[in-house]
Amino acid sequence: MKRSKMPSIPQFKTIEEFQEFWDSHDLSDYWEKLKEVSFEVDIKSRINLVAVEPHLLAKVRRQAKARGISPQSLVNIWLSEKVLKSARAK
Repeated sequence: MKRSKMPSIPQFKTIEEFQEFWDSHDLSDYWEKLKEVSFEVDIKSRINLVAVEPHLLAKVRRQAKARGISPQSLVNIWLSEKVLKSARAK
């Protein structure tokens, strides 16, 4: 018995469309329509650890939670703002 022919994978305009499609479809149904690809990843990011006083970190965590972001993101935002402001003052 022949398997029914699946339609092509649609073109997506947004990441949300992509997510919605694959949330309701099985990749194995489209396996024969996929193309093999290869790529290299050159990750240049680096994590630097800095000691923070425990009471200060607790305050940062509370403010980050209130904003719906990670403490790391909030610290990076604040540091970026401070460095920019300091550079302008010179």
